[in-house]
Amino acid sequence: MRFIHCSDVHITDDYFALPLHKLGWRRWVALAELTVGGRAKRYARAPHALSAIAREVDRHTADHFILSGDLTAYALDSEFRGARQALGPLADDPSRCTIIPGNHDVYTPGSHQKGRFASHFGHLLHSDLPEYRREGAFPFVRLVGSEAAVVGLLSARVPASPGLSFGVIGDAQLDGLSALLKDPRLDGRAILVVVHHAPLTRKGRVDRWHHGLRDAQALLRLLPGPRHAVLHGHIHQRYHHPATAERPHIFGAGSSTEAGHEGYWLIEVAHGQVVGGQPHTPPL
Repeated sequence: MRFIHCSDVHITDDYFALPLHKLGWRRWVALAELTVGGRAKRYARAPHALSAIAREVDRHTADHFILSGDLTAYALDSEFRGARQALGPLADDPSRCTIIPGNHDVYTPGSHQKGRFASHFGHLLHSDLPEYRREGAFPFVRLVGSEAAVVGLLSARVPASPGLSFGVIGDAQLDGLSALLKDPRLDGRAILVVVHHAPLTRKGRVDRWHHGLRDAQALLRLLPGPRHAVLHGHIHQRYHHPATAERPHIFGAGSSTEAGHEGYWLIEVAHGQVVGGQPHTPPL
């Protein structure tokens, strides 16, 4: 079985064409990142790159497509619509596609309160084992074929202020994950857990306190060995830590649409185990 994993695609609207009073103060702060920081330029062709990655599902005859958050630059409705359009028919089918929100998708309290992510992608939060939900739709479970299950977790929280982008899964979701891992319907299946924040950096360390996943170690303890993998984004580097007896495979998808760094993972599952992955660059 094959799984395509991408992340942090950051579809970006033209902020200077929008009424400034409607952006809110958090996005005013973000304008510096878009302009002086160069983010708008780096993601100008993000819709094109995301569409190219989505088409790779058919080229690789992949069984499932996974996007681990940060569809948008700063959680505007127009950015969510742009991401949905770029993904095309793939995003209509929960049996072929799993998407979770990242911190940029809940960038403002308003975007969270209005359920902006769910209004565009809520149909993909369907669970085949809904009895294990503990926080809204999470964790949700997608049974893929006879050899794999994809589990979606929520770690993205509305930041208290720009610059704070740490993630928390929370005890409730971790309890739900622990319970579902014991369900006999998952016996013999590889388990691919999708979360936005990184449990480990590229160097194998816990991330900085203001940027990392606060309950990373609690998550990893639940997922020992090569049957399990954690698929994440948030850190804009693409890397893989192979599984050990104590922890799962960890695949960081990086930023899949950033100019000059476009790419994704093609992850392989065989006989109920995650056997590895290969980084790929889409034809652009």
